[in-house]
Amino acid sequence: MVVNPAVRPKVATTGLVIASAVVFIVFALSFIALTATELPLVMKVIVGSLLLATVLVLALLWGKRSARRRTWLANAANKWRSFDNAKLASGTTAEVTLLSVDAVQPTGAWVTIMWNRFNHVQHAWIEALPEPLWPGSVLLIAPDPTQVMPSTPWPEAYFIRAADCLAWAPAEGRHP
Repeated sequence: MVVNPAVRPKVATTGLVIASAVVFIVFALSFIALTATELPLVMKVIVGSLLLATVLVLALLWGKRSARRRTWLANAANKWRSFDNAKLASGTTAEVTLLSVDAVQPTGAWVTIMWNRFNHVQHAWIEALPEPLWPGSVLLIAPDPTQVMPSTPWPEAYFIRAADCLAWAPAEGRHP
């Protein structure tokens, strides 16, 4: 399964929280019941081992999700550093947020973008890039002055050349 790298992974989901609460309650009640009853030692060891294994599986799941989140945050921070460096190294730039990828074609894609500075939503054609496009990405582009000019209407669709895409970073990982 391909995961959108522009979306921050969730650590806690409703199902995981409920499962953890149920397992914790069952573990606590079973521990009390096992110590209070006179079962053979082998039965106590088997039940205790199963309960402990369940708790360990949940702990590993929580740990795996936390590690994935930490890795994503580190990668997002690196992307934003690259983004800021590209912004400083380039002349005139604009930030656009990719709201949706409407149609992918071999030479590019029809997308819906929002110009961050103007809060303007617009359809755009973007040439094929080396990396896939993901909704939720912020693209740093070198705007084409022949398409968007002061005192003229916005074009129906904006054309973004691949060479004009300077960097991208996930919108959710944006630093303050």
